[in-house]
Amino acid sequence: MLSRLMSGSSRSLEREYSCTVRLLDDSEYTCTIQRDAKGQYLFDLLCHHLNLLEKDYFGIRFVDPDKQRHWLEFTKSVVKQLRSQPPFTMCFRVKFYPADPAALKEEITRYLVFLQIKRDLYHGRLLCKTSDAALLAAYILQAEIGDYDPGKHPEGYSSKFQFFPKHSEKLEKKIAEIHKTELSGQTPATSELNFLRKAQTLETYGVDPHPCKDVSGNAAFLAFTPFGFVVLQGNKRVHFIKWNEVTKLKFEGKTFYLYEKKIILTYFAPTPEACKHLWKCGIENQAFYKLEKSSQVRTVSSSNLFFKGSRFRYSGRVAKEVMESSAKIKREPPEIHRAGMVPSRSCPSITHGPRLSSVPRTRRRAVHISIMEGLESLRDSAHSTPVRSSSHGDTFLPHVRSSRADSNERVAVIADEAYSPADSVLPTPVAEHSLELMLLSRQINGATCSIEEEKESEASTPTATEVEALGGELRALCQGHSGPEQEQAMVCLQNPLSGGPAH
Repeated sequence: MLSRLMSGSSRSLEREYSCTVRLLDDSEYTCTIQRDAKGQYLFDLLCHHLNLLEKDYFGIRFVDPDKQRHWLEFTKSVVKQLRSQPPFTMCFRVKFYPADPAALKEEITRYLVFLQIKRDLYHGRLLCKTSDAALLAAYILQAEIGDYDPGKHPEGYSSKFQFFPKHSEKLEKKIAEIHKTELSGQTPATSELNFLRKAQTLETYGVDPHPCKDVSGNAAFLAFTPFGFVVLQGNKRVHFIKWNEVTKLKFEGKTFYLYEKKIILTYFAPTPEACKHLWKCGIENQAFYKLEKSSQVRTVSSSNLFFKGSRFRYSGRVAKEVMESSAKIKREPPEIHRAGMVPSRSCPSITHGPRLSSVPRTRRRAVHISIMEGLESLRDSAHSTPVRSSSHGDTFLPHVRSSRADSNERVAVIADEAYSPADSVLPTPVAEHSLELMLLSRQINGATCSIEEEKESEASTPTATEVEALGGELRALCQGHSGPEQEQAMVCLQNPLSGGPAH
């Protein structure tokens, strides 16, 4: 009898799994779930912990054992989706960017979106010209440390913060000037709101680029935004298709197809898994932003023949329903524990150390690790301070904004230099950046290096599109300094290396 009870207890323990979810402020939420728990159960636990009601904009991201990123599906078992060994590690992120983030009903929601966009700015996914970059950074500074105080903020204080992949002295001075002279008196909530209003006007707001190649073999970056589907290539946005103009999305193997009323766009992803992920992201974004009601959602097939290929169905509410539901929220605003007030292993506040940092820091001790192990360590930190370039110049170049209202416009200049997303740290899978990068990584895998505290961060953004330059940048990371850099505006990818949290 006793042995039977012990056996039953053992089986019960085997059906429980520990989950750790990294939040947007880089703190962590840990819980235990049953073996058959659905994604919705874990997501609801997390939103209850955050006191979040406007939760439809968010999701949980994870990386499978094959190093491919995914969004957790709420209708399926968490354990079966992850396919990795417990304990499980995931990330809470914005999945659907609000078309107007400043119009969100609750401050707690706006704060979480602010943290996501601040992350996008740091990783370079939010591309902007120098003046916009300085203003956004100044808003962050005001939100985190309040009004300028000459007694507390000595000369050069803005250089202690890392807002972007790279800084220049000129940009740091401009940030401090705006913070000192224009933002005095703004509360954290007001600064965050102004930050959101400015960020939303930028062409690359809400962009999470998927690296692909076009039919000519040229690099391209595909993305889904609240306003439609975009393709970024060279220094131009070569395609912008509104959601109501997209008639079909499908994929076959590594080939992705987007059907518009008049054209069919064809792109090639690095792997079939990456292509399927791209397709599913497109299906979900189109349903969320385009449809009037969730009852209009239909199961979609990846093939022209419904009984062939993959089938997928978006399971959540659509944007219009979310906004209608938000308007009905009536409660006392929940208390917000802003980053910096709560200690975190990689996001210290100004009260927990002498260094001012708008981004998390990783372990203090120097470590000796191989290049790939080092990049894995970097991936674990969502916002680590990157290696500074030895050269100083404006790394945020002028960005010509085009009107979203012009549906006929297909080409728009987004920067003076080529759009070249950096590897922060490497895409997932590694081949997502390019086949050349994958081969390069294999060649230099195993090389040992010493990386100090500030080198345990995402590398300075590579600026040349050639593989040689990219390789030099990776090697420079291992040596603890940046190689020669041509200045250009860049966008970084969210890209964990393995089965750990995604940015």
